[in-house]
Amino acid sequence: MGIEFIFDELQTLKDRALLREFKTIESAQDYSVQISGKSFLSFSSNNYLGLANHPKIKQAAIAAIHQYGWGAGASRLVSGNMTLHQELEEKIAEFKGTEAALLFPTGYMTNVGTLCALVSKGDIVIGDKLNHASIIDGCRLSGAAFRIYPHKDTGQLESLLRRSSGYRRRLVVTDSVFSMDGDTAPLPEIVSIAKRYDAIIMVDDAHATGVFGKQGKGMIEHSGLEGKIDIIMGSFSKAIGSIGGFVAGNKHLIDFLKNNARPFVYTTALPPAVCAASLAGLTFIQENPSLIDRLWKNIAYLKSQVLEFLNTTSVESPIVPLVVGSAEGAVNLSAKLYENGILIPAIRPPTVPPGTSRLRISLMATHTENDIDKLLNTLKSQMAQIFDL
Repeated sequence: MGIEFIFDELQTLKDRALLREFKTIESAQDYSVQISGKSFLSFSSNNYLGLANHPKIKQAAIAAIHQYGWGAGASRLVSGNMTLHQELEEKIAEFKGTEAALLFPTGYMTNVGTLCALVSKGDIVIGDKLNHASIIDGCRLSGAAFRIYPHKDTGQLESLLRRSSGYRRRLVVTDSVFSMDGDTAPLPEIVSIAKRYDAIIMVDDAHATGVFGKQGKGMIEHSGLEGKIDIIMGSFSKAIGSIGGFVAGNKHLIDFLKNNARPFVYTTALPPAVCAASLAGLTFIQENPSLIDRLWKNIAYLKSQVLEFLNTTSVESPIVPLVVGSAEGAVNLSAKLYENGILIPAIRPPTVPPGTSRLRISLMATHTENDIDKLLNTLKSQMAQIFDL
């Protein structure tokens, strides 16, 4: 049989409007991008503060290349541990208010590596149904018993913990901002319940870092929970405009992960210039809180306009889902926006549950009200044509 089955599988995906294809960006990542020589307003990026193309971040990376070269050469436990890795970890710990931090090459590897190191057979890990795929994969790969509770249902979380006394370790894990719905976890309730049952608490703060909190420290700062979370996961690839993931916590946790998190132990270290870019991004956020204010002004403006014609009552973050339902409908709407110079790819199963295919609108601080008006006016027009509204 060989690999001939692949053709049939691809055809099935195509027939169901689930086949994914690239659109190649020819410019820097910004509020506007170039594709096939044409300009498109981008409402699809996690580059919330517009730092991915900021001069300060680029200058930091270039300077680091001149001093340190590009590649790190090996994993950090062999010979790849360089000055900028340690400087960035110290900066993260200071930013997140913890004793220490540890870098990973990607956010996905951070979640998988951390969860697989902390729990295994004989343990239980409990998570929100809509947690990020990297969390779900880490839970499954860990070998621990894995239970999910309905989205944001803290009553069911407590019920699961109440029945989990026979396990060696109990770990509760949640996103702080859910990446496809843009809503936020009820962190104070989750923390209160988890502590009641002596469970470890892990929070994926990737989409909140640089967005929430007076100083941009994330949802934990925003919720007044600093010092109460055992394991804080974050990413540099969203608001900070770089790449990589991290875990922040006490020194013992970080030393444990250095020795037990396989995606850390067995992976070549991040290039030092990447660390320099992340350092510059974190520093810029701390020195320029007005950038976060600009993002929230855009969120407020979109919220004031979008409720007029979308069936949504809550806009809690830069992520605003426009749930279409069918995969075909989402693909068609995305294509119509693309024809009008707006880039928002369709999000379809398995990324979201069947019947909830959507456009995931993602705002940036660098969007203008005119940009948002163009998006909304185009959406109104195209939705009326496609769905006969």
